[in-house]
Amino acid sequence: MAERRGAPQRSDAQRNRERILEVALAELTCCAETPLSAIARKAGVGQGTFYRNFPNREALVLEIYRHETQQVTAAAAQLLATREPDRALREWMDLLARYAMAKAGLAEAMRLSTSTFPGPAKPGYAQLLEALELLLRANEEAGTVRPGVSADDFMLAIAGLWHIDPRGDDWESRTTRLLDFVMDGLRAGAAGR
Repeated sequence: MAERRGAPQRSDAQRNRERILEVALAELTCCAETPLSAIARKAGVGQGTFYRNFPNREALVLEIYRHETQQVTAAAAQLLATREPDRALREWMDLLARYAMAKAGLAEAMRLSTSTFPGPAKPGYAQLLEALELLLRANEEAGTVRPGVSADDFMLAIAGLWHIDPRGDDWESRTTRLLDFVMDGLRAGAAGR
């Protein structure tokens, strides 16, 4: 029996979908031309289950992108609820770096799977900026970052992140250094310093 569009998925169906996304992210980041049958096999699902969730490569790649964006976006409020604003911002920056590395690895898969993928207005970018604004305003109110920094300013400051090769052995140490520099810059001139 087919599930209605928009209806909640059964827990086993949801686990299968999440497992497919997890495996596909790893496989397509390594090799953009990984066969969908290999992804299904590694995810431990049959072809029917795979294609019921993702009818083609384009649907899979775009859903990975959307899923990863949603995870990073949702993390902002979750971190602010459990940590001091400056700690929440710094941890969110680490999540953003991992997202950037996954996105860089997926770039070739996106290019191969669709020529209609939008350019500057990629899915979820506005939500990322909203999450970032939430973190920046919480930090500004707490006096832990300089006043007036916008999400656009922040994205310009971390632009180097998008140029780090995710396949390099040193991507984690390089992103940590870059984000520590940015965090130090955000703290300079903060009211609470």
